[in-house]
Amino acid sequence: MPRPNNGDWRRGAGMEIDVLTLFPRIFEGPLEESILKRAQQKGLVSVRVHNLRDFTHDKHRVVDDKPYGGGPGMLMKPEPIFEAVEKFRRTESRVVLMTPQGPPLTQARVQEFSCVAHLIIICGHYEGVDERVRAALVNDEVSIGDYVLTNGALAAAVFVDAVVRLVPGVLGDENSAGDDSFAGGLLEGPQYTRPPEFRGLTVPEVLLSGNHAAIARWRAEWARQRTKERRPDLLKED
Repeated sequence: MPRPNNGDWRRGAGMEIDVLTLFPRIFEGPLEESILKRAQQKGLVSVRVHNLRDFTHDKHRVVDDKPYGGGPGMLMKPEPIFEAVEKFRRTESRVVLMTPQGPPLTQARVQEFSCVAHLIIICGHYEGVDERVRAALVNDEVSIGDYVLTNGALAAAVFVDAVVRLVPGVLGDENSAGDDSFAGGLLEGPQYTRPPEFRGLTVPEVLLSGNHAAIARWRAEWARQRTKERRPDLLKED
């Protein structure tokens, strides 16, 4: 499905996120603590969580059924998802499906999503969603790793946290995100705080020197060294 014209949330009143899930309570903790809570209080982002069972019309609020052709498990039915997405979708909306089959979430993708005015996030469950959801509604698929979770709500909570923290004004220090691991293509190097000596372990002298150029060189060297040791796949060929 082609991507919509997303615009930029910063031209409006704030970023908006609608999450479609079978387990709304999973989001209560993450959304009501720390940075995510403050971002909502400041009006920088609005996160609304919706129960997909509210978009069913049968007595038992059924959201799943057996897959055609047989196989283990159950599939999420298309009707509730279509109705929910069509209720909330606007011209600037981007519909994201949390699925282990999607491309891995990277810092570059997080940065891209943080500029979208309105995200609609579909949380899969059971054996996944009816393929017609993917074909007709979804703009982007996102995986947070090569493993399978109980449901997509857990992955969506991680996704929302990663995206919201990059919205300007959310972090206390505007330069913090730029120093994160992956932001510059490398892992972040070692960090230290007070006291300068603890149980015989000392802070490197260069960090106490006040020489900003030397500190920058030290951090760059350690970032590359740590990346080479732990994630050599991130290093570009010279």
